Amino acid sequence: MGELYEKLTTDVRFIESLKACINCGTCTAICPAAEFYNYDPRKIAVAVQSKDDSQILELLKSETIWYCGECMSCKTRCPRGNAPGLLIMALRALSQDLGYFTDSEKGRQQLAIKRAIGDKILSHGYCINPESISPENHPEQGPVWKWEMEHIHEVMDRLGANYQGEGAGALRKIPEQDLEEIRNIFEVTGGLERFRKIEEFSKSKAAEMDIQFDETAQNDYFQMIYTKDNQTHTKE
Repeated sequence: MGELYEKLTTDVRFIESLKACINCGTCTAICPAAEFYNYDPRKIAVAVQSKDDSQILELLKSETIWYCGECMSCKTRCPRGNAPGLLIMALRALSQDLGYFTDSEKGRQQLAIKRAIGDKILSHGYCINPESISPENHPEQGPVWKWEMEHIHEVMDRLGANYQGEGAGALRKIPEQDLEEIRNIFEVTGGLERFRKIEEFSKSKAAEMDIQFDETAQNDYFQMIYTKDNQTHTKE
């Protein structure tokens, strides 16, 4: 039994996820991600159940663990009550904690998710705010979205939203005391430490790759992870 396996066993999601995989493949058969990606939850469960650190390390550095959509369809069909989706969550957390996520293209995108969604939760109280979806970074939104952003307050008024306003209403400004409570929850549960590690390991990877890195969304490293696709993730 290796050190990485021991670390996994301390995660409650691992404890709840892997009772006794019988390698039947039901999870893979039902998995939506397995239909489109080079992804097989059965193989992941078997690899972890082997308790072999070399196989677990390979997973932590791989693209594979980032393909799961965490829909938990696997849990509903497993004849032994396993939950490969929870196992994936535990593997992802360990990969982030140890910095191995920067070894894969999909793993490096954790920085983009952290900054685009995680940071917005802490600063605004919302996963996504309209101003987060800039036309420059989201050309797929097209010219209509560019116009809406230029007329955001008018659009929100017509929709009946209280955009950035005080009091009640959709997309209202979240009071600072409530934001502080959210931050405290992230602090107590380890979320802020996880965010710190994602930033720290991403910065180190950028230095290793000799790519410019800073706290904005316009630096070269962020733009690379945001736009690069090596075209090897989906099935042919």
